[in-house]
Amino acid sequence: MGVVDIGSNSVRLVVYEGAVRSPTPLFNEKVLCGLGREIASTGRLDDDSVRRALDALTRFRAITRVLEVKNVRAIATAACRDAKNGPDFIVKAERALGTRVQVLSGQQEAELAAKGILMGFQAPSGVAGDLGGGSLELIDINGNALRQAATLPIGALRLLDASGGRLDKAAGLVDEQVASVSWLSKGRGRPFYAVGGTWRAFARLHMNETGYPLHVMHGYALPTKEAVSFCDDIRKSKKLQTLGQIPRARREVLPYGALVLERLLKQLQPSEVVFSVFGIREGLVYGLLSERERARDALLSFCIDYARLRSRSVDHALELCSWTDALFSGPGPQETDEERRLRHAACLLSDISWRAHPDYRAEQSLILIAQSALGGIDHLGRVFLALAIYFRHVGSGRETEDDEGQGLPDRLRKLLTKRSHRRARIVGAAIRAAHMLSVGHPGIIDETPLSYEKNKLILSLPKAHASLDGERVRRRFATLAGLLERELEVRVG
Repeated sequence: MGVVDIGSNSVRLVVYEGAVRSPTPLFNEKVLCGLGREIASTGRLDDDSVRRALDALTRFRAITRVLEVKNVRAIATAACRDAKNGPDFIVKAERALGTRVQVLSGQQEAELAAKGILMGFQAPSGVAGDLGGGSLELIDINGNALRQAATLPIGALRLLDASGGRLDKAAGLVDEQVASVSWLSKGRGRPFYAVGGTWRAFARLHMNETGYPLHVMHGYALPTKEAVSFCDDIRKSKKLQTLGQIPRARREVLPYGALVLERLLKQLQPSEVVFSVFGIREGLVYGLLSERERARDALLSFCIDYARLRSRSVDHALELCSWTDALFSGPGPQETDEERRLRHAACLLSDISWRAHPDYRAEQSLILIAQSALGGIDHLGRVFLALAIYFRHVGSGRETEDDEGQGLPDRLRKLLTKRSHRRARIVGAAIRAAHMLSVGHPGIIDETPLSYEKNKLILSLPKAHASLDGERVRRRFATLAGLLERELEVRVG
């Protein structure tokens, strides 16, 4: 299916594989048209911007035809609903695109943004804010429940126009609008989910400035105090060595987006700011899902689908989930529900690089998992998965040198606690040993269970699989036992 999003600043087409719990984009194109550039001063869509938007929509129609997209949904946001010539533009847009365009109300826009958060995060609870070119939508989310919502006319492009390019004047406009949201105090001490291209540019700039080792914006989190401080840096253009990496059209509105975020955070006082690449487009897809599909785990559903595409056997991957359960029960290392979920995800992704040359499987897996479009996971969980599969391939954990001369695995490891790093080694060693025993084939490890007995880790091999025993098998299981501070015993028969 395809989603066309006609925003106040950009016009975008995203084509997804289908309406599923963890949708994979097949195609994604954005044109920064600036439709809402003059809404505050003239009340109209800019003529040149209209022309560019219609050209983009004409191209999008051709793309959906080439890709044989069966279902195209088109939505328009603040600029189109507020402009005097908005209805006339919508008629032309529908003609260019060849499908109906739904002009969203502020409430609908807020609800779709919230559903995007539900699509991209596991059990979110906090306030979501979607900053566009024309407006800011705020909505309170608690689990699957959507609470109060508000739409404010303080989009970054509109602020630029309304303030005449003066940040001091824009600050007063923002403060007045934010103060009008009576329920905002309910977000205090809870996460704030930041949605929208301008805030994604903010996150990218912060990553660049701090040398953050991941290049994934979804789930990137900042303490509120640090986010406020960086907003101030952007507004005053201080300490920004990598600003030139942000597209010019975004750089123009970035100080206004930073201003809105700073003023909002000071009023809201959330626990942290979490950036989301899932927004109203993904929210639209989420709204089409059945209740059963919505109830699926976003991370694990992605991992199962990916295992089907890239692994030798998804059945073996599923067996690994159950087989490793024994390591983390009884006297073994204890784990939380979230840690168990991440371990199962690692098992599902454990064989995705089997086609790569053996010398590069570890590095390929590390980069693929660390930088992939995973949903339902934070950055620490993402790093845990990447390192667990890295250790699955390298065993002892040799380093990979990047352009800065420091190993990427080591740079990622520094993001984890000692507990999480140890767990990644244990999970990686367990998967490594299992693959040596089963040669990646289902029906073996589910008949060769692990158990604890006093200070020993017991591997039980039935007679039917006794011939699979060997020196390398025992060496790998001994490594696993050592990480668990146990001695290995293999019982055959």
